[in-house]
Amino acid sequence: MPPVELILLLLSPLFLLCVVLEWRYAVLKKLSWYQWRDTVANASLALLHQGSDMLAVLLLMPFFYWLHQYRVFTIELTALNLLLAFILQDFLYYWFHRGSHHIRWLWASHVAHHSSRLMNFSTAFRQSLTYPLSGMWLFWLPMILLGYDPKLVFAVVALNLAFQFFVHTQAIGRLGLLEQVFNTPSHHRVHHACNAIYIDRNFAGVLIIWDKLFGTFVSEQADEPCRYGITDDFNSTNPLTITFYEWRRMWQELRCKERSQPAWKVLLKMPGKLPAKEYR
Repeated sequence: MPPVELILLLLSPLFLLCVVLEWRYAVLKKLSWYQWRDTVANASLALLHQGSDMLAVLLLMPFFYWLHQYRVFTIELTALNLLLAFILQDFLYYWFHRGSHHIRWLWASHVAHHSSRLMNFSTAFRQSLTYPLSGMWLFWLPMILLGYDPKLVFAVVALNLAFQFFVHTQAIGRLGLLEQVFNTPSHHRVHHACNAIYIDRNFAGVLIIWDKLFGTFVSEQADEPCRYGITDDFNSTNPLTITFYEWRRMWQELRCKERSQPAWKVLLKMPGKLPAKEYR
């Protein structure tokens, strides 16, 4: 089994425990954080995503090792090199994530994750099976060319994704000094919000410092509660509808005989935005 799936599988009991505890807390406090159809959709999407991701890694691993023979350095597995790998991968994740909000081809996969009107631990499971198609794996190639073993690269990717599970919650407030360095639930609530002031902000995986360095950071405002979801009038709990929503829209636009833009612009342009009051 590829390292990404193995690590996430081993952590799945902890993830499920967190979902149950958060759901129970929401019930006791009479908070509308969970809806069973939404949660089932999230779980279904997680299974589809894991299946496609496992298949993609297995098929692409020979290519990754072929590319690895042209590496710049031979990097030994030491504590320092592992730390540097974690930081480098987090930096590359920031640009993947930022690109996923600004390039329509990437957004077609990523929109599934943002499409829920709810925010809870199960939202972290809401992933698209089309990530391998849109090319998420391309962003990890610099690490392989630099000299990191492909299996180590994808193990670090898995650890980054595992960390991100814990920022998908409304149950945890601000975390003091940790807010200055790390991505936190507060920062990630902003990222999932469709309020105008929060749109396309806080792309961090683990370290929020990238957003602060590159001008995409916004803190959660007490007078501006987060509204979750995308700006489109979309609220489906059908896993297939969620997965192929933006792909279908792109295909329809490409087929339109009256379109004014060339095909490459339809696929790569920044995702369209609705009026300011309803931003994605």
